[in-house]
Amino acid sequence: MAIQETRTKVVILTGTYRIKGYIDLVPGARVTDYMVEAKSFIAVTDAEVWELEGRQVFTAPFINVSREHIEVVAPGS
Repeated sequence: MAIQETRTKVVILTGTYRIKGYIDLVPGARVTDYMVEAKSFIAVTDAEVWELEGRQVFTAPFINVSREHIEVVAPGS
């Protein structure tokens, strides 16, 4: 039996940062569905945090991102 991948690559923009990483998304679900169901924070794994001007701030295996600060979230490429 094949294991279905639940990690979905995303790019998140806040007023200050661009965050690249993965969210745990149920197969067939949309990023929009994930955001509607999310609580105050969303978990991002294998995260890269960048300033909007382009300088990388840090990387981490896991971060929580406040929904209150998210301006844009899109599937990553």
